[in-house]
Amino acid sequence: MAGAVKRLFDVVGSVLCLIVLLPLMVAVAAIVRMEGGPTLYRQSRVGLSGKRFTIIKFRTMRVDAESDLGPMWSVRDDPRCTPIGAILRRHGLDELPQLWNILRGQMSFVGPRPERPEFVAQFSAEQPGYAERHTVRCGLTGFAQVHGWRGSTSMEERLRHDIYYVRNWSLGLDARVLLLTLLHGWSEQTRDGCGH
Repeated sequence: MAGAVKRLFDVVGSVLCLIVLLPLMVAVAAIVRMEGGPTLYRQSRVGLSGKRFTIIKFRTMRVDAESDLGPMWSVRDDPRCTPIGAILRRHGLDELPQLWNILRGQMSFVGPRPERPEFVAQFSAEQPGYAERHTVRCGLTGFAQVHGWRGSTSMEERLRHDIYYVRNWSLGLDARVLLLTLLHGWSEQTRDGCGH
């Protein structure tokens, strides 16, 4: 029953957010387009039950950002970012298209942040129990992120917090994570380590 309520919240919340934020998203898309290249960036991530899905973001990096080095974690003041992309990242605006991923059921508002398949393979080999984080939908924000474990921080701590969330999930815990995300700023809380 609680799971159904969580999904209902995701559907209603994502629809409302998409409606309210549509003018902002159109404006962001137009600004990104001015820099040339595609407006949206699509990237393969691993979600519920280990299934891959395509996450959607506003593009923040150069089109050829990974052509030489391949997949890598993004860092603060990432030199691969475009000038507009750096601003979008700072304020979390590049994450807005993920509301569509939530509406489609590929993500939730709250859950472990989804990783790229390359990193999932690496972390699964290095971290026992890593697959447990895929027993729930991945999230736009998460328990690990609101406690400061995001980006290029300790994977052990991120996993420990993700597993705590999976094992102790409740609607109240989701509400707490969302409140902390709003209080501390979406851009700081949702930033994962491998965005574009």
